[in-house]
Formats: sequence, C-alpha cells, structure tokens
Amino acid sequence: MTLPTLNLGPDLEATLASGHPWVYRNRLPRHNLQTGQWLRLEAGRSSAVGLYDDEGQIAVRLFHPDRVPDDGLLKARAVEALALRAGLEAKENDAYRLINGEGDGLPGIVIDRYGRFAVVKTVASSVEKLAPTLAAAVAKAGRLRGVMHRRSEGHEILWGAPPPPEITVRENGLRFIANVHEGQKTGLFLDQRDNRQTVREQALGRRVLNLFSYSGAFGVYALAGGAEHVTDVDQAAPALRDAERNVAANDLDLHRHETVQADAHDFLRDQVATGRRYDLVILDPPSLARGRRHRYAALRAYRRLNSLAFKLLTPGGLLATASCTAQVSPEAFREVLAEAAREAGRQAQIVHEAAHASDHPVPLHFPEGRYLKFLLLRALEPR
Repeated sequence: MTLPTLNLGPDLEATLASGHPWVYRNRLPRHNLQTGQWLRLEAGRSSAVGLYDDEGQIAVRLFHPDRVPDDGLLKARAVEALALRAGLEAKENDAYRLINGEGDGLPGIVIDRYGRFAVVKTVASSVEKLAPTLAAAVAKAGRLRGVMHRRSEGHEILWGAPPPPEITVRENGLRFIANVHEGQKTGLFLDQRDNRQTVREQALGRRVLNLFSYSGAFGVYALAGGAEHVTDVDQAAPALRDAERNVAANDLDLHRHETVQADAHDFLRDQVATGRRYDLVILDPPSLARGRRHRYAALRAYRRLNSLAFKLLTPGGLLATASCTAQVSPEAFREVLAEAAREAGRQAQIVHEAAHASDHPVPLHFPEGRYLKFLLLRALEPR
C-alpha cells in the first residue's frame, strides 16, 4: 500500500523515534487528508505510520514505525495486553482495563472488562474501524460472553451477546454494581482500584468524608476497612442511590453510612463553618480542565478544595486527594497541595503517592498519559 506522506521537519525526529503516540494538529504541514486515512509521517531520519483525524488537537495517532497494522498485529497487541493483567483475577478482580489505548500500543481505544463482558470506548472516529478486530481478540483470549462498543449516539454489539444494563463485579473481593450502558466512563472508575485499597488499609476506626463520591466506591472500601462512619457526598441523586446499593451489596453496616446530596464546594464550606471534623477526607473530583488554557483555573480550584479539606481534618488526620486533570502535572499538583496546607494553617506529610492502577500502563516516553495523581497526606499542626 502506498501511503500519503507528510514531512514534519527535523524538530520532531526525536519524538517519532521515541514512539510517542501523538502528533498535534499544529505540527502538520498543509494536506488533504480525511478522517480514518492511514499516512506516513517523516521527521529527519525517523518515520511512523498512523491514523489521521480531522477533529481535536491530536491530528494523528501513531501505531507502527513503518507499516499499517494488519489484523494479526492488532490481535497480537491485544493478547499482550491481556497477559499483563493475568494476575488480577486471582486477586478477586473481574472488573479492570484490558486495553489502555496508548499504553498498550493501541492509541485512542480502551476496553474494560466487567465480569464476562467488555465495553469498548474510542476517543476518535478515526480509530473506530479497529474496534471489531480488537473486540474479537479480547473476547476469545479472555473467554468473554460479549463485547459492546459504547458511543455517545448509542451502543453496538461487536462480539457475542449484549451485556445487561447492570453487572455486579468484584474488585479486591468487594462487590460493585456497574451500569455499563449509562454509567461514568465505561461503568466504573477502574483507574482508582489500587488507591481505594490504600484507603481501605488506613480507614480503621476513622470518621470518613468522601467527596465527589459518585457510586461510593471509596466509601465502600473505607467501611470494609473498619471505618467508624462514612459520609458520601455527591450532586447526583442516582449516584448516591448506587452508593447505598453498593454498601448493601457488601453486607456492610448501613448505620455507619450516610449520603448527602450537595455541591462538594458548598458542603466543605458549611462543614468548616460549623466546626465539624473528620479523621479521613477523600477528595476525588472530576477533571477540572478541558484544555491547557484552563490549567490555571484548575490549579486554583484544587487549592481551594484541598485547603477546605485540610481545615476539616483532626490533628493527625488523613487527606486522600486526587487529580485526574491531565494538564496538571504531578509536580504542579504537589505544589498546589503545599499551598493549600499553608493556607489552611497546617503542615502535611506525604504518606503515600501513586497514580493509576497497574492495568493502566503508561509509556515512559508519553508523560501526557500519566493523568491521575493520588496522594495520601497526614495533616499536622504547625511545629
């Protein structure tokens, strides 16, 4: 196959040589490409083959140094991805990421497992044509019953049977109800699995506040870890109902759990004003920036949220705080947390720092892929 070729100039030679999976739109010369078209990019002595997309900042997603990937190559990468997750089921997990896009050499495509089913999400129309081949590969290698492609305009069954709207899955031995048709992401926030386990290990005897709780996964882990009481706060009533169902599904004490429908910012301010205190505050907001131009606004929001959270902590209390905003680096997040602690009149220790769960690998040469930051901080009075 003769591919259209674009020369990017020598400045991007190292980028192509490293295997970075993206080329931004502003780096392309003039062309007449169409979405879904394979092309070759050249920069100095380096080259790569990728798929063009005419929407968004990312114009080309790169798949191979010198050729268009055939079905055999796509299937091989899918099988390699599943091999990396081989140990998860033995640890009582049947909900996890099977293919993590760029991290598994398949940019723009994620596939998540929920029990005996899987859900595909594509972030660009250019890569949708690869989904059926990958769906069949993971279904056969993972012995699944069905694979569904979830789109904003509807769902398509790519292989086998359609999944039911709700599936009860296991995560570190705990049970969760996943709405794979309408829930956030593909049904659950799978990237926080390891961080939820960290909270479980620290929750014994603590009064816990779980903000932006969604369906209460962090709260369930805290209760399973022996928390004295957990308060889940979210704006969405359906999410809070799911939180109550998840607590019940694990046979946990319902009297040690409450839900509050409220804006997290307003709730924090009210709790500070009333002098309420908690031993563990969990702060896991949604992404606060859609692009680089919103980065500074996101940092200000993180500072305000975490400063209020610090004020709610008992001496020696713990703040489990996260950022999934890709435009905020781990270094910038640590800096804003230091500012928040100072603003709250507290000092803090980093007890634990982490990122995504192990089924969300990130290429070493792709810092953009490390979007999730998670820190467990111990609040101290000024010394």
